[in-house]
Amino acid sequence: MPIYGYRCQACGHDFEVMQKMSDPAPEACPTCGQADVRKQLSAAGFQLKGQGWYATDFKGGAAKKDPEPGSSSDSGPKAGGCGGGACGCH
Repeated sequence: MPIYGYRCQACGHDFEVMQKMSDPAPEACPTCGQADVRKQLSAAGFQLKGQGWYATDFKGGAAKKDPEPGSSSDSGPKAGGCGGGACGCH
């Protein structure tokens, strides 16, 4: 089950609750009892390590190198293109 962080807007108390995604937010602050509780945004608490699909597909790895301008494979503007880099958008 995920852990969600909450903050009471009345007293400023920060607290965490382990609950299902479908569970409603706490109705009141456990410290002051006020009903002005808001969910906090936080970063994910896990890191992918080792070798697997994410290491080859999402970590960067070796990218294909584009051919140099003016090489034999560069025959000018491509269909629907802007001119092979002369426009400043490449």
